[in-house]
Amino acid sequence: MTVQPFDAHLTDEDKIVLQTYDYGNGVGVGPASRPALLVVDATYMFVGEAREPVSEAVKRRRHACGDHAWRAVDALQGLIAAARSKGLPIIYTRGDSKPNLNGFGAAPLKKPSKPVAGATRNLRADNDIVDEIAPQANDIVIGKTKPSAFFGTPLLSYLVALKVDSLFITGGTTSGCVRGSVVDAFSNNYASTLVEDCCFDRFMASHDMSIFDLGAKYAAVASAAQSIETIRSLPDGLYGAAR
Repeated sequence: MTVQPFDAHLTDEDKIVLQTYDYGNGVGVGPASRPALLVVDATYMFVGEAREPVSEAVKRRRHACGDHAWRAVDALQGLIAAARSKGLPIIYTRGDSKPNLNGFGAAPLKKPSKPVAGATRNLRADNDIVDEIAPQANDIVIGKTKPSAFFGTPLLSYLVALKVDSLFITGGTTSGCVRGSVVDAFSNNYASTLVEDCCFDRFMASHDMSIFDLGAKYAAVASAAQSIETIRSLPDGLYGAAR
């Protein structure tokens, strides 16, 4: 059996259970006859300001994933280029401002973490998508206030209008907003492929085990190279002229 990154996090008993769990059904690109590419929260808030270890990146932005994220951004460049060459819809999400409900007696669900001592001034707005994979004119950008790209956003209505039947899901964080988006894609009956090397997280253990969980239950799991190969094999003109 091929060694997977999550193997290091499994106990001996887990591995015995895994032999009968048929995890392999989730490996490789899933059904994708009319797909769209979803890029979740690849913003400076979560990627970070510079290519540096995550332990340094969090000194600038406490949510940054540092070099974990930049490796995913590098892989995403090729995947986005392949999707654009076929004219596939490319949908980005980024954080949006949240209304302050405290004045209505709503208790905050999550307390903000304290700023890191000595943090430097942010050079870019938190919710700007990083320049290396910035949206182009025909791409769709959706603001969201909760983890899932589906919750409280027009994403589902856009997928219906475009007659999308499947998704390639990428971005960050794997254990948070990506996980929520994959589960909601499954709940809305969309086949999805989680592109593992185009996803990122602050903690590699969280990333590895989220890939394991999502691949076992809700999505196919593939590499950027496998996904690009599938996209290139699609017929031209699925959504009209290539953009």
